[in-house]
Amino acid sequence: MRAAAVARPESGRTVRHRSERAILRVMPTPDRPRILPGDDPGSIAIAASQLRAGGLVVFPTETVYGLGANALDALAVARVFAAKERPAFDPLIVHLADASSVALYALSEDADDPRVARLAGRFWPGPLTLVLRKRAIIPGIVTAGLPTVGLRVPDHPVARALIRAAGIPVAAPSANRFGGLSPTRVAHVMAGLGSRVDLVLDGGPCHVGVESTVVLLAAGRAVLLRPGGLAVEAIEAEIGPLEVPDDGAPGTAELAPGRAGAHYAPRAPLELADPRDPAAAAAFAVHRGERVGLLAASDAGRAAAEVIGGPFAAVEVLDRDGDPVGAAARLFDALHALDAAELSRIVAEPIPDSGLGRAVMDRLRRAARGAPDGGGAPSVSR
Repeated sequence: MRAAAVARPESGRTVRHRSERAILRVMPTPDRPRILPGDDPGSIAIAASQLRAGGLVVFPTETVYGLGANALDALAVARVFAAKERPAFDPLIVHLADASSVALYALSEDADDPRVARLAGRFWPGPLTLVLRKRAIIPGIVTAGLPTVGLRVPDHPVARALIRAAGIPVAAPSANRFGGLSPTRVAHVMAGLGSRVDLVLDGGPCHVGVESTVVLLAAGRAVLLRPGGLAVEAIEAEIGPLEVPDDGAPGTAELAPGRAGAHYAPRAPLELADPRDPAAAAAFAVHRGERVGLLAASDAGRAAAEVIGGPFAAVEVLDRDGDPVGAAARLFDALHALDAAELSRIVAEPIPDSGLGRAVMDRLRRAARGAPDGGGAPSVSR
C-alpha cells in the first residue's frame, strides 16, 4: 500500500507568484479599474504606490468605501472632485494611520487641546472625524478654502495598512458621484464610478454603513457638524455638550461633508411616514400605474405598512427587530436596492431619533428633501 504523500510547505516565491497571477487575472478594462484583494500585502503595496504617484484608489473603511488621493497633492485631490462631480464648497476628510499624525496637519493650539487627545484615545480608530485648524501643508482644495481640516483614523485593517504603506495622509470622500447614495460594497463603487478611478481594494462589506460623526474642536469650540457612525451621546459623555448648528444657518452647509441638503438621495422621491399614524395612511396607498417602494425600520413596521397600503413593488427592512445599529449598517444597501427597482416613489418608516438612529434619520431627512438635478442620470453619492 502506497504511503500518503506529504504536502510540502510552499516557498515564499511560490506564494508570491500565485499572488502575482491572481493580480494579473483582475487587470483593468476600458470600462473598469483594476480590483485587488485588500487582504493581500502585494495589493496594498501596489495601491500605496498608486497613491504616491497621484492616482485615485478606492479602499474600504468601517463606514463606507472611500475614494482616496494624496492629501498633500492638490492635483490628485482635484481628480477626486472631477471623478465625483463634487461641488468645490464641500471639504474632504483626511485619513491618518494613527493619532500621532494629528500634530503634523493641525495647528498646535488645536492638536494639543486635551479634548482632542481624549476623543482620539477613546474612539480612534473609529467613525469619528475631528475638525481642527489646519497647517499650511494641507492644500486649500482639500478644505474647500476653509481654515480647518477634518481628520480621522479609520477602523479598518485595509485602510490603515494602505495609509501606513503610502506614508502620506489620504483625502477621501465616499467613493461615488456627488449627491446620492454612499457605497458600502465594491459593487456600489463600480456602478457609480467605474473607470473614473485607478484601482479598487476590495475589503468586503462595510460594517458600520454610515459615514463618520464630524465634530469641530477648533479654537475651543465643540460643534456637532454631522451625526454619523459614532453616537453623539458617547462623545458628550467624554467632553460635555456639543453645539448643534441650524442646517439653515448661513455657511453651515460647507462646514463638513454631508451637510448639503440634497445628499443621500435616491432617484425616486422619498417620503418619511409612520405606518402606525392614521394621518400618514395616504402615503402608503398605491395607485394604478405606481411602483411604490417601502423602506421599513423593522418587520413590525413592514407588517403595519402592508395592512394599510401596498402592494409594494419593492420592500427593504433595515433591521428585523428595529435595532438602530442594524438599521445604520443596512441603510445604504437598502437604498441602493430600492434605487435599482425603478420606482415611482419610496415611503420610509422613521426610526427613533437617538444614538445611531439619529444618523439614520439625518440621512433619510436629507434624502426626503429631493434628489439633486442629475439630468435623469442615476444618483450615486456625495
